[in-house]
Parts: sequence; structure tokens; C-alpha cells
Amino acid sequence: MTTIDDALQRDQALPDFDWHVFPDGTERDVFPAPSGGLARVRLGDPGAPRVVLVPGVAGSKEDFVLMFPLFAAAGYRVEAYDLAGHYGSVDAGPHNLRPPREHYDYDLFVDDLIAILEDGGPAHVLGYSFAGVITELALVARPDLFRSLTLMSAPPATGQVFRGVKHIGPISDMSPHRAAGLILWGIRYNLNRTPPGRIAFVRERLGVTGRDCIDDVVGLMMATPDMTDEVAAAGIPKLIAVGEQDLWPQAQHDSYAARIGARVATYPTGHAPCETTPHQLARDMLRLFADAE
Repeated sequence: MTTIDDALQRDQALPDFDWHVFPDGTERDVFPAPSGGLARVRLGDPGAPRVVLVPGVAGSKEDFVLMFPLFAAAGYRVEAYDLAGHYGSVDAGPHNLRPPREHYDYDLFVDDLIAILEDGGPAHVLGYSFAGVITELALVARPDLFRSLTLMSAPPATGQVFRGVKHIGPISDMSPHRAAGLILWGIRYNLNRTPPGRIAFVRERLGVTGRDCIDDVVGLMMATPDMTDEVAAAGIPKLIAVGEQDLWPQAQHDSYAARIGARVATYPTGHAPCETTPHQLARDMLRLFADAE
């Protein structure tokens, strides 16, 4: 188990590696969610307290591979899955609903998450970026399924949240398709200068994930609902975990944390603490879990 003293050093020593590879003992399955089959991975004692990690737009369960052994070693059952329309869950989507729908919407992603949480009982939940909004909506709908909530690099705003993003805010009022194209261009051309093993995996993943899904999700983020009061009223511990160079300014994260009653943890990284500071993030989440339990 990572200690308070060595988390930073362990993160600084992370090597480049193959992001497809989960720890030995990881179980893989396809969960029958309302929108279709969702690719899922799980590690740890099936009877242990659950941790469910939800990736963001254009992401996947592999974003959390470095955190899996940390939670399992601490005595938790850790799980992650690909959102509908993404990577291993690319065949899941609105066309599978009854009746079918044309677009990915908030209800689709929330209903899928609730089904995942019902399959095993209440969990400590992390929502990454766009998935932070999904986890908040699920918390409001089914507070009985949450032991704690971690919002990692999630939008600390409502409405058109891209207006608050550093650098691109002034030009963010464009169509969802154009905005999605801008985001995907930045990822493909590795503007964040991620290591070779990581960017190779990310480019492979983008070749699978449906562009229509990305467009719809970006459109959803341009109309983020306001759940502030409801989330604040939820009687569970909450954590906002962000990098110093996150997309949204630190002041916005701090303000949102104060409004919902969450503590804040800030790391020397960008938008993806799960990739670059996993030991520090896991350390702080384990503290949160202890408060809940």
C-alpha cells in the first residue's frame, strides 16, 4: 500500500509501458447495460468494498490501469468500464434502447452507470472529466448506491463549460462537431507530450471510438445541468482531484468544491492525475474512503 511519504516519489519514477496490460488476476467481462454490452475490468476480492472508476470522453478503462493494483492491495474491489460508444463498448449506444434513440444523451450514460452500480451494491465512485457530470447525475438519482464521490478533472461549471477552459474559452462557442474535432486534433497530435507507449495506445483507441459519440458528448458538455444543490445535500464524503495545469482554472475548482462541500487535492500534473500521479490520487482517495467507512 502506498504511504503518505512515498507517493510523490513513486509517481516521479513511473516508466513508460504498455497501457493494454492490467495486473495479473484482473477479470474481464462484458456487462449487459441498458445501452448494450459494456467492456468491464475488475480486480480484488469480490466481497471487498467496491471502487468504480468511470472514464471520460474519448477515454477508456485503461486510463486507470495504474490505480488498479493500489486499490486491490488496500483491500478494495476495483472496477472500470468503457462508456457506451467508446473503445471496447463501441457497439453500445442509443440504437439499442427501447425505443431506439438517435443520439447519446445524459440519461443513457446515467442509466448505464446505475446498472453497473446495482450489479454489486454501493461503491466509492470516481468520475473523470465528462464522467464527473454523469456520476453527479447518478448520485442525485440514486444516492443509495454511493459511498463516496471523487470528481477528477470534472467541469466545475454548468451550461457551456468550455467557456471556462484555459486558452480555448474565447473560441469555444462553435458547433459540437467542430469543437470535438479540435479536441481530437489536440489528442492525436500529442500536444500534452505524453510518452510513446501512452500516445500509441490513445491513437489506437481513437481509431475505434465512434466520432458520432464524441460529437454528442461534447454537445452534452455544452449544456451541463446544474446539480450543485442536490450534490451538496448528498451525505457522503466528496473529493475534487485536479492537476495544477488542468483545463479549468484552479479557482473554479476551489469554488465548486466549496459549494458542494468537497475537499480539494491538487497534483503537479495536467488533466489526467490517474495517469501521471496515480499514487498520490489513490492515497487521497483512500483517505476519503476511510471517512466514509
